[in-house]
Amino acid sequence: MTITEVRCHRLTAPLHTPFVTALRRTEHLETTVVEVLDDDGRPGYGEAPQVWRVTGESLAGAEACLSGPLADVVVGRSVDDLEDLTREVQDAVVGNFGAKAAMDVALHDLAARCGGLTLVQLLGGEAGTNRIATDVTLSAGEPDELGAAAAKRFAEGFTVLKLKVGTDATTDVARVRAVREAAPQAAIRVDANQGWTPDEAIRVIRALEDAGLGVEFVEQPVERYDIDGLAEVTAAVETSVMADESVFSLRDLRAIIDRRAADLVNVKLAKCGGLGVARQLLEQARAAGMGTIVGSMMEGPIGVGAAAALVAAVGTTQVSDLDAFWWARESPVVGGASYDGGFIVLPDAAGLGIEGLSG
Repeated sequence: MTITEVRCHRLTAPLHTPFVTALRRTEHLETTVVEVLDDDGRPGYGEAPQVWRVTGESLAGAEACLSGPLADVVVGRSVDDLEDLTREVQDAVVGNFGAKAAMDVALHDLAARCGGLTLVQLLGGEAGTNRIATDVTLSAGEPDELGAAAAKRFAEGFTVLKLKVGTDATTDVARVRAVREAAPQAAIRVDANQGWTPDEAIRVIRALEDAGLGVEFVEQPVERYDIDGLAEVTAAVETSVMADESVFSLRDLRAIIDRRAADLVNVKLAKCGGLGVARQLLEQARAAGMGTIVGSMMEGPIGVGAAAALVAAVGTTQVSDLDAFWWARESPVVGGASYDGGFIVLPDAAGLGIEGLSG
């Protein structure tokens, strides 16, 4: 079971609806898939999405990292050494978290396939744990557009709605009100994607509270490096505040905990570098009394399937944010995870259950 080859593939899939946040607008899923093969021809898959405004990584950069220094680490080795291999992948390069996450997931996928286990089982979860609740994102837009989208998504079975705001603080309350009126029974969470100043965040969140709109939490209200501003917002409002772009590493999370800068954290594989680090982040946050979710960053079924397997194995305190490839018009892979209303469904097959790449 020696790893003999590392291959990289670029996948692009059109979205059925434009994905719009305070940071970006995209109409395509763009990702680098890494395929790790052993000497019996078994593959393991992982992926690194291109998200310029969050991780700064490109498809070309991920491919260079995966086919260069990360391939040098794994070729000629066995996934029997999974713990050592994944640690060496983390240490092989600085940054490049998406590429590291792709290789890390591919190694876990291959190890699970070799052992005849689902990825959930490999991560310590129980067999048959394969339905994971997810929210669905409502792209930034005008109130009437958001209201219509909220009603449609709720009717489709999504009971947790994540509303993208932060594009215009003066009208964000109207946006949330429109969603609440359109989907009165839904849980609503708000994501500003760094779009507010601390003063704007406090003003908008207090207005949401005064309006009684029942917001579950507000995600990343201020610029990612402004930990003091994040702490200021958290201390000034009653609504829970979540850190997302502010937390890539364990050191980042420790800074948030020490400053009491947020109440919850959103852990994403492409930000932190893989399943092992993600698990440590969840455990560290839980030990500090913070709430947790696992998120996704416009990955396909490979990255989202791995994130969902982590949730199935270790759990989170809130419904996670795993709707990324729901936006794709069609799956770029054969097999793997799928959606059933507000749930992501993991296959019972070994590993991630990916049979191959489409086309």
